[in-house]
Formats: sequence, C-alpha cells, structure tokens
Amino acid sequence: MSGDLYRLAMTVLHPGYEGTSAPEWLRRALGEGLGGVVLFARNAIDADLVRQFRAENPDTVVAIDEEGGAVTRLEVAEGSSFPGNRALGVVDDVALTERVGRQIGRMLAELDITLDYAPSADVNSDPANPVIGVRSFGPTADLVTRHTVAYVNGVQGAGVAACAKHFPGHGDTVTDSHLALPTVHASRELFSERDLPPFRAAIDAGVRSIMSGHLLVPALDPSMPATLSRTILTELLRGELGFGGMLVTDAIEMQAVADMFTPGEIAVRALDAGVDAICVGLSTEESLHEIRDAIVAAVREGTLKEERLAEAAGRVSALAGWYAARAELRDKARGDVDEGVGLEAARAALATSGTPALDRAPLVVEVNTRFSKAVDPATPTGVTAALTSLLPGTARVQMEPQGELPPFDERPVVLVVHDAARHPWVRETVATALARRPDVIVVDTGIPAPPDGATPGCTHVATHGISRVSALAAAEWLLL
Repeated sequence: MSGDLYRLAMTVLHPGYEGTSAPEWLRRALGEGLGGVVLFARNAIDADLVRQFRAENPDTVVAIDEEGGAVTRLEVAEGSSFPGNRALGVVDDVALTERVGRQIGRMLAELDITLDYAPSADVNSDPANPVIGVRSFGPTADLVTRHTVAYVNGVQGAGVAACAKHFPGHGDTVTDSHLALPTVHASRELFSERDLPPFRAAIDAGVRSIMSGHLLVPALDPSMPATLSRTILTELLRGELGFGGMLVTDAIEMQAVADMFTPGEIAVRALDAGVDAICVGLSTEESLHEIRDAIVAAVREGTLKEERLAEAAGRVSALAGWYAARAELRDKARGDVDEGVGLEAARAALATSGTPALDRAPLVVEVNTRFSKAVDPATPTGVTAALTSLLPGTARVQMEPQGELPPFDERPVVLVVHDAARHPWVRETVATALARRPDVIVVDTGIPAPPDGATPGCTHVATHGISRVSALAAAEWLLL
C-alpha cells in the first residue's frame, strides 16, 4: 500500500518551477507519478519542453494560465493576440468569443498543453476589484454566463480542457487573494443569483475543470476559505451543482491561504474539502516532497481518507484521458487558423470620444498603476509599441505610481492609464495633464472611470483590456 499511497499523493500535485528548462527533479518526479505541471512565462514554453514532460509521463496534465488579454504566458513579451474577457463582454458577441476561445485552444493544442486555467467566470460586480477587473466578461451574471459558455466551447472544441475560475466567484471583492484573504459580504440568495450562474452554465456546457478561489464567503461557510471548505466544494459544487470534473486549487502559496496553514496542511485540507489537484505555483524538489509526505501522513493518521485521495487522483487521470481521446479535435484545430480574430474583437471593443488627433510622433506617458500578481510583471500595455509602429519616433516616459507628470513640449501627448475607476490618483493625474494641455489624449487600458472615462472635449479611448491587439486597435483609431 505504501508505494501506491505515495503515487496517489504525487498524482494530485501540480507544481510550477523556476527556470527555462525542465529541472531533473521534476522529470524524475513525473516518472514517479507526478500528475501535472503548471507552466509560466519564466519557463520558456515550447513544444519540445512539453515533449520532455510527456517522455517521463505521457498522462501529465500540462496546465497554463492563458486567458488572453492581461493574463498570458505564451505572449508575455509583446502582449496577447487576443483582447481579454472584458473587451469580449463589451462587444457581447458570443460567436466572436467562441472564435477567440477556439484560437487560444488552437495555440495550446499546437504545444500539446492539456489544460487552460481559463476562463474567469467571475462576475466583476465591484469596480474596485483589484485582481479580477478586465479578466471578467463584465459586471452582470447574464453577460458573464453566456460568454463563459462560449469561451469554454471554443477552447474545448479545439481539444483542450478549459477551467472555469475562481469558484464560487471572486468578483465582489476589494482584496487581492495573492496578498490577503478576501471576504465576499453577500447573502446566500444574492450569491446564488449573481455569482453562481456562470459556473452552473459552464458545468452544463461540460467544462472539464473548475478552479477554487481563495476567498471567504460567510453566507456559505463562515469559517474557511472556499478552497478549504467542504461545504462549498463538496456540498455545493459537487452536490447541488453536480460538477464531476477535476477541481483544482488556485496556487496554494497565495497569502489568502498561506497565512493560515503550511503548504502540506493546505493540501490535506483542500483534498478533504473535495479538491482533486493542488496547484503549487512555484515548487522545488524539497517543497514538493514535503507536501507529498504531508498527504501520505494524513492518510495514515486518518485525517484524510484514502478513498478521497484515490478519488482525487482518479479525476486527474480522467482529465488526462479526456485529453488523450481528443487528438483528432486538436489535429483539426491546428489547421483552423482564424487569423485576425483578436484584432477584430479588439477593434469592436473600443469606446472612443473626441476626435482622432495624431498626425506625428507623440510623447507617450505611461501612468504605471501596478497590475495584480496574476499578471506577469513583464506584460506591456503595448500602446507605445503600437504607436511607434505607426509613427516612428514616438517617445515614452514611464511615470511611477502617484508620481509627477514629466514636462510637455510641442509634441502631442498620449496619457496611458489603467483602471481609472479604481484609482483616484489616476483620475487626478488625468485632470492635471488636461489642465496643462487640453489636447492631451487619454488611453485607458482597464475599466474606465464612470460613465465611460471621457472628459468633455478630451480625446479618450477605452480599450477595456491590455493586449497587443487592443493597443494596436487604439493606435489605429488615433491616426484616423
């Protein structure tokens, strides 16, 4: 039993790693039954890397956060080819969202990646939300529900598993779970009407995976975050909503849960609550073995039932089997290139006011609000690069948060901001710039200030997302 128990414990662990190549310890662990690997931009992802994983364990669940928009691991250097969920929600064309999802699935199919940790099925009901924001399709349940289904259908239609996140809904929070434990102060009735419909619909659409959110919902369970709550994960998600696929945690090193328990205890509690796979965003051989050993010890001590661990490992294996059975779908998707769909969506998502005004190279002032930790720090807004491609000689100044505007000269000025709705100091910076130069052009790459971010008489562009194509769409419009 001992060897089998260790293998079961390894199957439910899905770590990320440091470095651009697969470390020897990770390859060895895969040969010993490690169930999955999570990829990040730091890993220099290509098909050869994935082949190395599969050479050790053909059933490896290779997972990645490839949402499009602000959260990309494959296109982090230049920005995503797809505009992200908020932009798709603004357009509100479910056929277009499904096309985008299919193309993201096609990208992953080309690399032989099993699972996309997308889409965000969160209803971003609080504009001050610091971690979801433009990653959500929008602020209402109906909108998010129909686009969640379209996205899932697109990705899975390409033979890659989708993952609806962050159950039971991370949209009504003002705390980033990477940094602390958020609390959703909503009644059970409101939560059921507002936050659960996208997940219900995703389950009905056959989504293969769901990711739990590290958030406290007192109306559902006043004592434990969702990731560690049997009430939320087993009774609600499994029982009431009927989800039978693979349930994965958000990364367990996030402070929302890491401040409460050790990694091993988080893993044991999550498995006991109903989770099947433990996502460890950054691991080493030592830390991986510590978590494995904690799971094995819990089973031996009776804290965690062996049947529950076996069930979890079985669901990981079932996801790998689902993926293996869809090779024909992936082959078809690889040839189904819908070139330009991302730029098409980005153009349709633009909200503009004023008059396009650029006829020469501008000074671009990037007001650097700090993105959430879900966004790779190397991700560019892309606006400067897009304008430079159209107007050589474009200059760039990066302004630190709550810093001073640079001097303006005779050149046109483009002020690039993000999430003006969330940051009073950003709105004050815009007002100061316009007082100094009424012809300043404002480009907001996030959720603009109400009602649409526009200031009377100001040329204003809202892209509703960070991506290469969103930036290009904005630059094109400014040169009309």
